[in-house]
Amino acid sequence: MLAPRRLVLAAPALLLLPRGAQATLNEMQDAMRAFTGGAAVTRGRVAMDISPLVENGNTVPLSVIVDSPMTEADHVRAIAVFNERNPQPHVITARIGPRAGRAILSTHMRLATSQTLHAVAAMSDGSFWSDSAQVVVTLAACIEG
Repeated sequence: MLAPRRLVLAAPALLLLPRGAQATLNEMQDAMRAFTGGAAVTRGRVAMDISPLVENGNTVPLSVIVDSPMTEADHVRAIAVFNERNPQPHVITARIGPRAGRAILSTHMRLATSQTLHAVAAMSDGSFWSDSAQVVVTLAACIEG
């Protein structure tokens, strides 16, 4: 048995061990519900542009385009991206309005492993629209340790 002093000195080393730093499907669904306020999400009007096969997950280009006239009466209020296997299930939310002209979100993200990504658009009429994309990653990112 370790002496109390050695136990205290060994405890910080345990914090440095790699852990499975992945969100779960339930955590992603909870994050999506938080974004939508529990409202129903309909598939359509949203298109994700991301490569289905990614060699390196460290920087993956992603665009989300929403079909909207972007008028004062009918526009996108926000676009959010979610993933099921990165450490944080809610990747980004971009708030936009009718003056944006077009409803497009372009960014780069890290992918811990192969997974499904989801994009959800919040519309000015209170509806939510979505798309999803399956991405296969050959060299993972977001690995802690």
